[in-house]
Amino acid sequence: MKRNVLGRGLGALMDDADKMLPGAGINEIELSKIEANPFQPRTKFDEEPLRELAESIKEIGLIQPITLRKISENKYQIIAGERRFRAAQLAGLEAIPAYIRKAKDEGMLEMALVENIQREDLDAIEIALSYQRLLEELEFTQEELSTRIGKKRSTIANYLRLLKLPAIIQKGLIDKQISMGHARAIINIENPDKQTLIYNQIIKMGLSVRRVEEIVRNIGNEAQNEPVETEKQKFPKEYKPIKKQLDKIFSSKVDFSMNSNGKGKIVIPFNSRADLDRIVKIIENQK
Repeated sequence: MKRNVLGRGLGALMDDADKMLPGAGINEIELSKIEANPFQPRTKFDEEPLRELAESIKEIGLIQPITLRKISENKYQIIAGERRFRAAQLAGLEAIPAYIRKAKDEGMLEMALVENIQREDLDAIEIALSYQRLLEELEFTQEELSTRIGKKRSTIANYLRLLKLPAIIQKGLIDKQISMGHARAIINIENPDKQTLIYNQIIKMGLSVRRVEEIVRNIGNEAQNEPVETEKQKFPKEYKPIKKQLDKIFSSKVDFSMNSNGKGKIVIPFNSRADLDRIVKIIENQK
């Protein structure tokens, strides 16, 4: 029944939704008025990522509002976003953007968010945030959400992945400095520093989506070819005498590395141009 109503007149419902749903808009709430949810299953937060998020908030602000439940006149309880709340505290903020909703307004929340998703003027981050709220607050699975809003599960997953990008890139999407295509290419790189570096190149050089995809592929190929050294993948002991011999020949600490597939490198370091010329002469004399 709910689905039929949504299909016939989503826009017509919004006036009522805005009145009935306190969380339809974003509010600035003082941190001193917010308390953690006692039913929060997560009790430990990694300090390093928390500090990194706090630094990002200091520089750019908080892009993803938290969600609160009003429990008294001047008191709110966190429904979703405790990590963001803690990072805001570390960043020294006095207030934080938040959605506010009643404990039993799931139906209206769903209607308002589904209506929001249908709007054509939303940027990719706003859509992703709407998906995130439906998943977190109404405890939908991605499969259930896909059925509810008539979108492929892969589409929902691609939007949600955008929320894992560094805040500066999310802000670039919001400000339309980059496109969804740019962001989808960047997110295939796991290193946030490299993601930010490519983002800055896009802004500075006006790179196309195709060019960014090419850069990302090249980075991926380099990563695959890099030898991976772990305790189980150290250079085989039987080659250590050869390494010592090479150290002696080149008067330098020759570096051996090998990954689990048997690929690796032999690196001869040098300290100056003259040192390089010395090594080259040694190699030439071996011919």
